[in-house]
Amino acid sequence: MTLTARAPGRVNLIGDHTDYTEGLVLPMAIDRWTTVTGEPGGSHVQLRSRQERALATVPLRVDRPDEIEPDWARYVAGVVSEMDPAHGFAGIVDTTVPVGAGLSSSAALEVAVALALGFDGSALELAQLCQRAENRASGVPSGIMDQLCSTAGVADHAVLIDCHTLVVTPVSLPPDIDIVVVFGHHRTLVGSEYATRVAECEQAEQVIGPLRLAAPSDIERITDPTVRARARHVITENQRVRDFATAVHRNDLVAAGQLMDESHRSLHDDFATSTPQMERLVKRLRVLPGVFGVRMTGGGFGGCVVALTQPGAVAEGWVVKPVGGATVTVSE
Repeated sequence: MTLTARAPGRVNLIGDHTDYTEGLVLPMAIDRWTTVTGEPGGSHVQLRSRQERALATVPLRVDRPDEIEPDWARYVAGVVSEMDPAHGFAGIVDTTVPVGAGLSSSAALEVAVALALGFDGSALELAQLCQRAENRASGVPSGIMDQLCSTAGVADHAVLIDCHTLVVTPVSLPPDIDIVVVFGHHRTLVGSEYATRVAECEQAEQVIGPLRLAAPSDIERITDPTVRARARHVITENQRVRDFATAVHRNDLVAAGQLMDESHRSLHDDFATSTPQMERLVKRLRVLPGVFGVRMTGGGFGGCVVALTQPGAVAEGWVVKPVGGATVTVSE
């Protein structure tokens, strides 16, 4: 029996650093996948990657997935540790999701591995398991957006995710647009200031309560200027997600693009997750005719930018299409 599990990456159109405060995000699963193909059985999970030289060999009992070598195998080990599978798996990993680009290559790997190991549950339960696996494997306290978009993506739609209620609402995208992803520079959230941003948001919530419920007027109650800036980004970003969903529903691409521009400025000014290379890329793309809006996407500190454009307006990067969530097939 040969089993093939496939999970998409994602691009986040708007709503960054809001998922771990249980706010709103609006990503879409994209036509770039990680595939795990092989045969169930054995006492280990053994995977060979077409993109990585080192083999991943993971026992079925893992206490510290963050200590497994090579690095990429830690995400496999995190899934194994959370699932406690009854049997192993031997196969090959292949991916078209670029690593280090902020397009959720790690989440796609986790979801595909969990399905290959026989996960049987809802899209939400799969996403929650894989989020726990990522947190344990990487030490990064990331939210659930990446995994839930990969498991619950909807073809031809973005998905509005309420990270408090975990309700996923499909958002239809206009057919006459391009969503273009352009790579800036490689980044990893491990060792970045991502965890610091999470802690700063927690400090803000100690003063004004849950940021998902806070109003702009609450921001001034925070005396620390850095923590105040972080809170301002999250509070205003949640509103931008709502407004963006409304704008694309109305096919108001100018308004949607302006919201993307505002989101990027907030990530740069208030959340300090941009880099000089990313700023140059955003500015270069933004002045092109037919570009409605451009913003950094993903956790920041590098990676990719996403642009909302008229068809053919941007010649570099690649146009991504919204696809459905992860799947698994079995053949004899």
